This record gives sequence, structure tokens and C-alpha cells, in this order.
Amino acid sequence: MADNQKSKAKMEQAKGKAKETVGRAVGNERMTAEGRAEQSKGDARQAKEKGKDAFRH
Repeated sequence: MADNQKSKAKMEQAKGKAKETVGRAVGNERMTAEGRAEQSKGDARQAKEKGKDAFRH
């Protein structure tokens, strides 16, 4: 299950980065902000999983 959450975090980060980049390219501030939010969500999920891993070992 942890691997699933880790891959989900990476996917959210990548999707957010792509959305942010496209938003900047077309000048859409809303899309840029949504991209940043998705990246933050992915970062938080990844940090949570790293914390879990630290207690498992």
C-alpha cells in the first residue's frame, strides 16, 4: 500500500508541475495556481509516506 501512495504522490507532483507550466505559458493564473496546489498536495503525501517509512525501519 505504501508503494501505491508513493506513486500517487509522484504523479500528483508531476501533474501539478505540468499544469503550472501550461498555465504560465498561456497566461492563465488560475491554472498556474491549481498546478502549485497539486504539487503541494503531492509533497505533503510524500512527506507523510517518508515519515511512515522512518518508523517502520
